Amino acid sequence: MTLTIHVADELRLTWDGTGAVPGGAVAVEGDRVAATGSSAELRERFPAARVRRWPGVLGPGLVHEGVLPGAPTPRERVHAVLTRGAVAVPAESVTEPGLRAAAERNGLLVLAAARPPATIVAGGRADLAVFTEDGSCVATVCGGRLVHRRR
Repeated sequence: MTLTIHVADELRLTWDGTGAVPGGAVAVEGDRVAATGSSAELRERFPAARVRRWPGVLGPGLVHEGVLPGAPTPRERVHAVLTRGAVAVPAESVTEPGLRAAAERNGLLVLAAARPPATIVAGGRADLAVFTEDGSCVATVCGGRLVHRRR
């Protein structure tokens, strides 16, 4: 399994403002978080890992609330959610079979019930998003897979 370290200007383990790490990073192995910490710590601990450096703030992936954005195909509708840093949607947002299949193919979680605010923890599912100061999403990682990156 390939280990990837995602590094950003700042890591937030939650979006509520606690647990901020300047120059922080998340090591991801498969679909799980292997470790969190400073970029230097993780690069020393996992010297063979691929390193992806992102501008902005790295934190837990979001839950998209409401109807998915309109687009010509189910795949494009799911991609529109991923470009916003969302890694999960409520089940009632993806009732069409094609849309649900597209969500599952991309690793987007389909939630039967509301979930507590996301936190990045070692051993947890690797659902991450990176945002710039203006709030635009630079990258989204769903279950350890890079599913969106802004070019």
